[in-house]
Amino acid sequence: MEVKTLPDLPEDISTFYIQATESIQQRWPRTLKQGDTFALFDALGDCVAPGLTPGGLFHNDTRHISGMQLLIDGQRPLLLSSAVENDNVVFTVDLSNPDIYQGNAIVLPRETLHIRRSKFLWQGTCHERIAVRNFDSKPHSCWLTVNFAADFADLFEIRGMQRPKRGETTCAVIGGAKTIFRYVGLDRIERRSEICFDPPPRQLSKSQALYVLELKPGEQFALVMTVRCIGGSMPREAAAQVFSEPYRAARRGAVRAQSLGGGVTSSNELANRMLARAGADLSMLVTDTPQGPYPYAGTPWFSAPFGRDGLITALEILWLDPALARGVLRYLAHHQATALDERADAEPGKILHERRACEMANLGEVPFGRYYGSVDSTPLFVLLAARYFERSGDLETILALWPNIEAALGWIDRYGDRDGDGFVEYYRMSADGLTNQGWKDSCDSVMHGDGTLAAGSIALCEVQAYVYAAKQGAASLAAALGRHQQAAELAVAAEKLRLAFEAQFWIEELGAYAIALDGDKRPCRVLSSNAGQVLFCGIAAPERAQKLAATLLTPEMFSGWGVRTLSADVPRFNPMSYHNGSVWPHDNALIALGLARYGLKRGASAIFEGLFDAAAHMELMRFPELFCGFPRRRGMAPVLYPVACAPQAWASVVPFALLQACLGLEMNFARREIRFHNPQLPRFMEEVRINDLELADAAVNLRLRRRGAHTEVAIVSQRGDIGIKITQ
Repeated sequence: MEVKTLPDLPEDISTFYIQATESIQQRWPRTLKQGDTFALFDALGDCVAPGLTPGGLFHNDTRHISGMQLLIDGQRPLLLSSAVENDNVVFTVDLSNPDIYQGNAIVLPRETLHIRRSKFLWQGTCHERIAVRNFDSKPHSCWLTVNFAADFADLFEIRGMQRPKRGETTCAVIGGAKTIFRYVGLDRIERRSEICFDPPPRQLSKSQALYVLELKPGEQFALVMTVRCIGGSMPREAAAQVFSEPYRAARRGAVRAQSLGGGVTSSNELANRMLARAGADLSMLVTDTPQGPYPYAGTPWFSAPFGRDGLITALEILWLDPALARGVLRYLAHHQATALDERADAEPGKILHERRACEMANLGEVPFGRYYGSVDSTPLFVLLAARYFERSGDLETILALWPNIEAALGWIDRYGDRDGDGFVEYYRMSADGLTNQGWKDSCDSVMHGDGTLAAGSIALCEVQAYVYAAKQGAASLAAALGRHQQAAELAVAAEKLRLAFEAQFWIEELGAYAIALDGDKRPCRVLSSNAGQVLFCGIAAPERAQKLAATLLTPEMFSGWGVRTLSADVPRFNPMSYHNGSVWPHDNALIALGLARYGLKRGASAIFEGLFDAAAHMELMRFPELFCGFPRRRGMAPVLYPVACAPQAWASVVPFALLQACLGLEMNFARREIRFHNPQLPRFMEEVRINDLELADAAVNLRLRRRGAHTEVAIVSQRGDIGIKITQ
């Protein structure tokens, strides 16, 4: 099947811009993901003519199924209900037959046959059971057909990139029960989609399976269809499994959802739905790797390991799930750059930006096979290591990671600060790499107050804060390892950076820090959410943190749903843009954690309450990657962003991070202490229970209850030696 291409992009749009002609939420409302496989379906469970949209079944960023449609006598069934179950494992659709005519006569009245489709993903295979039951008192016959297609489109083709040449696709029918699509890419890897039917259909072709049903009153017919994605490291042959075996395995694989979503409950049922959804979404996105669990960034565009995303996700959920941080640290250490590679923007000690296994990445048509073009992943790696040790006391892991931590610190000082001014800047070595290499990596996301784009090597404000916290944290780690001279040097370097940062980034008339310094060291005098993330790392002076907090909550920055990425009075503000006026839940969570660090709980609560109200309007109470930054209007829902990832890892854990911010919750292994600094539950929560919160070899069940302006903390039960401390 030929993949159509879109016209060339305007010159001022990034090569990696995600082109959109349809809204993902509207076209493909149902998502499944397991391991390196994900799928997007319409409400009926079909994928019909997706074209340059991300519908279909994907494995390793290649679309293995581009068409799948169930028909009754050639007609689409009527939708009764459609939902992915709460643990994100099984997608179930209930359908009925439409009115079926012969000439002018109805021969099969609507709602006579009930059709249930149940599908899930497990180990590179989409399993589906289709059951048809006759609820009439008379027998009925019909044709049930399944149409299918495979285009093996690369995800970057679907995003809009054009390819002058593609590999070759062939198709064969094997034994009347299996159709195999084969695609030999230009990278010489054979990718296959094996579609199997049990029982075998009456007729099977290269594009359709046909069943002729003769159903007695009350009789049910069921078939199982499996689509196995094979390519790269996937084994070519595997023993056939009945539907129930992988189903049980998939259910067992979802235990993380229960442990996270069920670990925190509240008196508000909507809040409980939000928390349960957060746990289930994180569970779905976490993928097992040889180094441990890693949260893939988000479906559909970023279902792969991303350094920054994994690190921030682990930081946001660290208080509740330190094991995820260990997996992230070990994975990124394993893939840390050890040599210069300009094509990949790689330098010794630098931490991964992203890693892909699709054809275009293998061929170098995109640089993302193993790409290092992010300026913040490296300091965030060191920061997470330090906070993980404070939370877990896991000295064995820190000892194993210490050479990687030192290499990361070396990158910060040598390659991150090439001009020696004390600030870490980014610049692009690869002609094909990302222009902007902070978390706001759109080509137009860093600008001056007049809208002119910043040029040269750019020093982002939040990156300097990450480096400050990384060096502080590395000093603590060095001291724990007995490296006291190194610890003292790192502490001095952190303080030197703090003083320089305050001197050059603070803009008094903005009441905020500049978003960046450009290549000529001129501050970009723009009010942005980047300044809010500065607070997360503690680099800001307390009096300036107070001013910044007030600035962030002005109508220009706070939409009513959350803090915008860019102030509404900036020339490049666009509430529908990716980074220049939208609202990102993870960004707001980091800002809330920063506000809480300075004791500014009112602002943290305002963010939590705004985002909770937004979630109440979202399908499944799922936080998307981002949504539009239009101001909140009474009785109106937030405006969705048309091509946002949902779920997205660092958005999924936002409720847990916001709760931590409001409670001022800190966990310290060395002191065996859980501390609550001025805990204040948001207005929509009267009571919260935190169950089986572990620290060292102890655990505690806690109940927090709001009493007027104060929040009480009570120990429900306790196992082992653990201290609870409340400060004001």
